[in-house]
Amino acid sequence: MRKLAALLALVASPALATELTIEIEGEANGTVTIDLFEDVAPGHVEQIAALAAEGKYDGVVFHRVIDGFMAQTGDVQFGKMGGDMSRAGMGGSERPDLTAEFSKESFDRGVVGMARGPNPNSANSQFFIMFAPAPHLNGQYTIVGKVTDGMDVVDAIKRGTGNNGSVVGQPDMMKSVTVIK
Repeated sequence: MRKLAALLALVASPALATELTIEIEGEANGTVTIDLFEDVAPGHVEQIAALAAEGKYDGVVFHRVIDGFMAQTGDVQFGKMGGDMSRAGMGGSERPDLTAEFSKESFDRGVVGMARGPNPNSANSQFFIMFAPAPHLNGQYTIVGKVTDGMDVVDAIKRGTGNNGSVVGQPDMMKSVTVIK
């Protein structure tokens, strides 16, 4: 009977939530809080949480920012502040690429998606935050979470003026990224 009661209590309790807190520095200054969706993209959330816990995202820039669309960051290989920014956006982590976890979630304002190359199973460490809805991305990119606080900070991120939204000059960066379970 005890085992049944414990099992029922576990089933009735809310799922463990993972929260990402990002301290942004640059033209945008402040904290952004993201609720990561373990139930929607468990593999992607595990990878992001592990990279954050290892400090890999600390000091990584927003290398591609397109006004009215999204802000992209997370290149832990080539996107560190102080590095050669000409390659920012071309790298990933030492971890393996991820199998796509497409869902019925929509790319609305504040939604966080995983960046990838032409292969749907090539997401690794880079992610983007939506400034506005982009329904053409639905079912094409993995949704990993949503901004729950600090969207005003996201809105202030320096926009890219270079090719395909690349940021020219000093980009904004994720000073620190913390994961809370």
